[in-house]
Amino acid sequence: MKSIQTYFWLLATCFLSTTAFAQYTEVINSNRPGASKGAFSVGTNVIQLEAGPYIVKEKHTPLQYEVSGFAADFAIRYGLLWEELEISLDGIYQNDTQTNTVTNAEGKRSNFRNLTLGAKYLVYDPYKNAEEEQPNLYSYHANRKFKWKHLIPAVSAYVGANYDTKNNPYTAVGVEGFSFKALIATQHNFNGGWVFVTNFLMDRIGSDDSHFQYIITLTKSIAQRWAVFGEAHGISGDFYADNLFRLGGGYLWSKNFQIDASVTFNTKDTPSVFQAGIGASYRFDFHKDKDVNDGTSAKEEGKRKARKNGSKKKRKKKQKVEDFNDDGGLN
Repeated sequence: MKSIQTYFWLLATCFLSTTAFAQYTEVINSNRPGASKGAFSVGTNVIQLEAGPYIVKEKHTPLQYEVSGFAADFAIRYGLLWEELEISLDGIYQNDTQTNTVTNAEGKRSNFRNLTLGAKYLVYDPYKNAEEEQPNLYSYHANRKFKWKHLIPAVSAYVGANYDTKNNPYTAVGVEGFSFKALIATQHNFNGGWVFVTNFLMDRIGSDDSHFQYIITLTKSIAQRWAVFGEAHGISGDFYADNLFRLGGGYLWSKNFQIDASVTFNTKDTPSVFQAGIGASYRFDFHKDKDVNDGTSAKEEGKRKARKNGSKKKRKKKQKVEDFNDDGGLN
């Protein structure tokens, strides 16, 4: 996602999603368990943790080696200053054993596959201030009706800085220190709980391992708390190239907590890849919603509306008494 929506957006987010009209959502908005980033941020003053371990199995037939071990991916996301802005620290740490299938010689390896500090900003939001997009409380079919404007995606831009240590076994020889990452993310929120996310990115820009990636994620919410997803992830570089596929699902445990599971595989033997893991996302929600028109909170706006409705009822009651008196009623 993602989320649930992208990302993995869980119901009214980017994985278990309903249509989003703002950055902040009532339930957690997670990118897990897919690898793509959703276009929307977590919302101002929200701290979100996303992480999950998974097993790693690889077999390179031509070079005659196998890899077996585990890894864990993680992300720390924070909505800063504006609803459209999010900063994040994300990475993957891997620990494995590489075995030569001819000599049985083993080599232990461990390091970060990637470690990136970056910022994402929502450039365009087609749902912003779209009153006509509010759910129709009286028509189930109206909420699921296709609209051409849904083909216009939300668009975000992301820039980040990678850090690689010297002699990292998961990067090309000679790659170390800082490099850069740039990404464009798009997101469609379709009726019926469908969310479509695309990422196009250049990674490790300025290093000997600069490469292009694309990620396409399709998510479908099921019932109120479940979602499933499928993802295609292409990598094109001199050091490593692959086409990975991911399948999985997530469950919304509570509005601030999501759990998930997924598998990753490819269709080649240079090397073959299989990964299976579980994960979770949790948010610390310190968000205070602001009314975009006058800067007051949504809660205060609700109180004002209640007082306004109360005043209307009093005026109507008073008018009824006056009408009764005009018709000859008792004073």
